[in-house]
Amino acid sequence: MKSAILTMLRSSKGTVSGPFMAKTLGVSRVAVFKHIKVLKESGYEIDSGPGGYFLKSWGDFVYPFEFADRQKNIHYFESLESTMDEAREMARQGCPPNTVVIAGQQTRGRGRLSRKWLSNAGGLYFTLVLRPSLPVALAHRALFAASVCLCKVLRDLTGVAAMVKWPNDILVDEKKLVGILSEMAGEGDLVSHLNLGVGINVNNSPHAFEPKSVSIKELLGKPFPRRLILEAFLDKMDDCDPVARNIIDDWRELSCTLGRRVIIQTPRQQIEGIARDVDTDGALLVERADKTVERVTYGDCLHQIMEPQQ
Repeated sequence: MKSAILTMLRSSKGTVSGPFMAKTLGVSRVAVFKHIKVLKESGYEIDSGPGGYFLKSWGDFVYPFEFADRQKNIHYFESLESTMDEAREMARQGCPPNTVVIAGQQTRGRGRLSRKWLSNAGGLYFTLVLRPSLPVALAHRALFAASVCLCKVLRDLTGVAAMVKWPNDILVDEKKLVGILSEMAGEGDLVSHLNLGVGINVNNSPHAFEPKSVSIKELLGKPFPRRLILEAFLDKMDDCDPVARNIIDDWRELSCTLGRRVIIQTPRQQIEGIARDVDTDGALLVERADKTVERVTYGDCLHQIMEPQQ
């Protein structure tokens, strides 16, 4: 009902009367009044007057009722320690595929290698639970697919020059805009569930903890609705086949890592060289100074001096 009321208010160029709303929605005027009251308490700026109701601004909200067709699968929390932790429990308890856990803020948000991810108000922090029919050996494709889908969404919606960095970041002008984590559970050789944790700097200011970061608001010089980003990303993921051959090709085209001199820090060693390519398994192929090629499946990637591909 809240979703329907918001749709009516947003589609109207003026005031919408209570009686008209009630008749259209098939409820009483009192019911409309109560839902409007809850929306106001949730932060929506809705004027009430003799002529009815008027939505002063769309706001920047990611409540479940903002996503009418997906509402039953979206779970919003004002604050969580981590959306990944909450989604893991939901996945273990059998939540449906495409369940989304969103947090207004995270108190223990984390990035790669258990680093802290600053999750202050205004950012978009969520975990998407997937249940793909994939063998465990191909699970990495879902992470690449998510990076490609989100990078394209950000480019299309905002016009920013977003690019993917191996293995799972999205940058703009070498500044971090997005971090993506994955967590998988399997049954035998098949994936049981695959959780993708995503943190996007949208209308927040991440510099306090991560100086080499940027937000969409800073790039555009104005706030941007988080709802539009999440909605477009989920739609694109619905249409994406993670095992399609073009996923890796698309990643290559959007990459700001390939052709760069890089340092890869793994738990056991440090690898330096030129990032030449990624293989079909998503491993980074690094050419060392002696021309040998190291296949890297995991590690922290640091970009060095630009060097063109040969």
